[in-house]
Amino acid sequence: MICTLCPRSCGAERTPDRPGGLCAMPSGPVVARAMLHQWEEPCLVGEHGAGAVFFSGCNLRCVYCQNQPISQGGVGRPVTVSRLREIFQELAAQGAVCLDLVSPTQFTPAVLEALGEDPWPVPVVWNCGGYEKPETLRLLEGRVQVYLPDLKYALPGPAGRYSAAPDYFDYAAPAILEMFRQTGPCRMERGQLKAGVLIRHLLLPGELENTRRVIDWVASTFRPGDVLFSLMSQYTPQPGAAGNLARHVTRAEYRAAVEYMENCGIVNGYTQERTSAREEYTPDFDLSGT
Repeated sequence: MICTLCPRSCGAERTPDRPGGLCAMPSGPVVARAMLHQWEEPCLVGEHGAGAVFFSGCNLRCVYCQNQPISQGGVGRPVTVSRLREIFQELAAQGAVCLDLVSPTQFTPAVLEALGEDPWPVPVVWNCGGYEKPETLRLLEGRVQVYLPDLKYALPGPAGRYSAAPDYFDYAAPAILEMFRQTGPCRMERGQLKAGVLIRHLLLPGELENTRRVIDWVASTFRPGDVLFSLMSQYTPQPGAAGNLARHVTRAEYRAAVEYMENCGIVNGYTQERTSAREEYTPDFDLSGT
């Protein structure tokens, strides 16, 4: 395939045997772990956990990524489309409350083939970094019930410095609007999200203004209750981090962000205890479940 799936539109030749592009992945799926995951938002976890499938590769280059071994390090096992479908089935059989597809964009055609045409017994969740093309997302219509995008940046400065994507918001905003067009307002059943969009935002140390601009866009774009919003405090400094990124988010920073969110009228969402900024919340990417 000549790949134009994501905003990079790099035109790289990606085949089953030849990786390419910024994601450095072949055309067939590469999976680092499949598991019942307890550390998503409560509406996605249920009694047994989300059925998380962690795909390898990413179209962003976040210097603070906690999943660097798989997002940028190439860790993962190539699997066939039929095996990927079996992994989905195994997670559903284990009691997963949803199929949580983590960073799947670079494998969109293969994931669609693995999902098939028939509905699954649990919602399919597209868990992505938010740097998406609406035309790629349109391929997913009717096959994905819940979109779980990051909205990392509203300002080009930090987007360029930290993720090598100064045009991040230019793509993320219309992508999220396309997600909402497909799902409509959030639909909950017994505390579980069955359909809708849940937007995540990670507060970065020293970047409170970026967070305020993200919140402004969400609050001005959607009516209360249309989408859920998760304000995360789990930033953890990675090896080699410098400047503000060498520290955790302070209590004052996170308190200011929560207060701003509430003052903007965003009440349907989640906040985190600052104790969530711990490395043990990142799973081991040991290829188990693949």
